[in-house]
Amino acid sequence: MTKTAFVTGAAGGLGFALTRLLADRGWQVYAGDSDQRALDGLSGQHNITPVNIDVTNADSVQQAFNIVSAQIEQLDAVVNFAGILRVGALIEIDEDTLQRLLDINLMGTYRVNKTFFPLIKQTGRQGRIVNISSETGWHTASPFNGPYAMSKYGIEAYSDALRRELSIFNIPVVCIQPGPFKTSLVANTVDGFQQAASQSERYSSQLMKFGEMVDEANKKAQSPDVLAQVIYKALTTKNPKHRYSVKADPGRSFLEWLPMSVGDGLFRKLLSSR
Repeated sequence: MTKTAFVTGAAGGLGFALTRLLADRGWQVYAGDSDQRALDGLSGQHNITPVNIDVTNADSVQQAFNIVSAQIEQLDAVVNFAGILRVGALIEIDEDTLQRLLDINLMGTYRVNKTFFPLIKQTGRQGRIVNISSETGWHTASPFNGPYAMSKYGIEAYSDALRRELSIFNIPVVCIQPGPFKTSLVANTVDGFQQAASQSERYSSQLMKFGEMVDEANKKAQSPDVLAQVIYKALTTKNPKHRYSVKADPGRSFLEWLPMSVGDGLFRKLLSSR
């Protein structure tokens, strides 16, 4: 029987890498994305059905569900890749910007899983829900990455609660924690720091400095295919792990081994230096 998956953020970046891998291995993939032009590029590709979805809109999510459920009776996997990244000082960032980030990254995952759950439940133990967190989800939040960290900390808590709630249905919930990967989201991070610096009243030089540091770290970003392989394993292994940390940045991870006061002191010194 053909395996089926619904993947959000599927028309680009990490989501596309997984979509292509699943389709190549015989899965029928319903590729959800809000970028209609990118979705048009998926039309006609073997084992891929494009589905327009705006994860911030409950009606759009329901319409996507109606399209998928009209064609199949059950899903083997829901994978939540839809997400954005924004940076900035928490005492300066625009409220609408923060709200949109949380609405896509956190609430979007909630909306999709809630709406598509009936199709997963029909599959039982073989069904999987995969939520995309980040290395940021387990790292202590760094300066200017607070907005994104808030969303990914939320994904971690949401995934834990959902996993325990769905345990009575024997449906695994898996949380993926990627480090830096070569995607437009990562590539645009430096631009995000530059824009935040141009608008900052208090942290302009610090934001530029952190942007340069992130740019250097991102030069070591991994291929999206590496992450796709890990998620494929999580979808097909008999007993998936609760969490998969994938290629976390060694430098950022090292800070987690230090006492909190030491890490705070390092960042304070970094922020104070010119």
